[in-house]
Amino acid sequence: MTEHQVINPLSTGTDYEALAARFRPIVQRIAAGAVEREQSRNLPYEPIQWLKDAGFGAVRVPVEYGGGGASLPQLFELLIELAEADSNVPQALRGHFAFAEDRLNSPPGPGRDLWFKRFVDGDIAGNAWTEIGSVAIGDVITKVSPHGDQWRLNGEKFYSTGSLFSDWIDVYAQRSDTGGDVIAAVRTRQPGIVQSDDWDGFGQRTTGSGTSRFIDADVEAENIIDFATRFKYQTAFYQLVLLATLAGIGRAALRDVAHQVRERKRIYSHGNAQHVSQDSQVQQVVGEIAALVYAAEASALRAAQPAQRAYLARFSGDDALEQEANVAAEIESAKAQVVVSELIQRATTELFNALGASDTRVGKSLDRHWRNARTVSSHNPVIYKARIVGDWVINGTEPPFVWQIGNGPQHK
Repeated sequence: MTEHQVINPLSTGTDYEALAARFRPIVQRIAAGAVEREQSRNLPYEPIQWLKDAGFGAVRVPVEYGGGGASLPQLFELLIELAEADSNVPQALRGHFAFAEDRLNSPPGPGRDLWFKRFVDGDIAGNAWTEIGSVAIGDVITKVSPHGDQWRLNGEKFYSTGSLFSDWIDVYAQRSDTGGDVIAAVRTRQPGIVQSDDWDGFGQRTTGSGTSRFIDADVEAENIIDFATRFKYQTAFYQLVLLATLAGIGRAALRDVAHQVRERKRIYSHGNAQHVSQDSQVQQVVGEIAALVYAAEASALRAAQPAQRAYLARFSGDDALEQEANVAAEIESAKAQVVVSELIQRATTELFNALGASDTRVGKSLDRHWRNARTVSSHNPVIYKARIVGDWVINGTEPPFVWQIGNGPQHK
């Protein structure tokens, strides 16, 4: 082992099948309850606890610290398997894996080692970045203020995905003393935090993406992190989690349509066979869905490779190499977003062409695949990603690595 590896071991990959085998029994248990959770809108507290107890939140932590040592493509392959079981769960963990990735990109030292230990011990993080109310682009209403040897956090956020299940919340805030943008890593279990399960989207209904209110919430000084140090491929990373989620939704839709076709007893008088499973046109529909899902999964995993290169380049000492890798991570994740969103929405619609009106019944919940895919695809507007890719291809314009949402000038 080299001196560099001893000082700063990196997560470069492991035996994927051995890693996945640790979690597949849990993933199967999660899948068994997915439809019931969807129909009753029962949040996945227990499934996420199973994953925490099994060390799923530490799969990216280097093996030298007790983690799984997975590469980013391996992480996203795991998330595809998890999304096939229940697409809400990987999205609920999106904030955790992004925060963990940021800690992986932080300089070696006791602070980073402590976070690695927390992840290995089962701690997970949610996120709270989006401001509520009439806020202009660039404004941050949520503030952290010095208070003795600690800080106090005050503000309100929506889209707090996964925070209901988390031990920590990754909060985007602004320092009241300097005006600098920071991440406040705040402990969830304290009186100063009020969380609401008020996400009412028609898809991804159990991700815990509601409101978080912070009223003089305590934050340790060491957990105020300068946002300027945030890992540069974070936007690509967030998108890759959504791509993995979409690919998993596609796999679930393919699984369900194949099962329904095999089990279907009724046929049409103007069909092509004595059993639906032998009907050549139905076979064609299912085959086309399989191809759409295959292409989506392949695109998602291909897009994850530049992100791993960006992670490794972070510690190369070569600024030009790191910048090139970060650009590639953003552009390739954007390309994949443009196609994967369309592929999976098409697949989750086409499945009904292989079935019948009875398969639209609420009890089967087959509509959840399209609703979930449409909701995931609505994150990070795809039209802008296509434009960004086109501008890069034509003019070499680098993509934005951080973007915000807020009121336009006429609505201040």
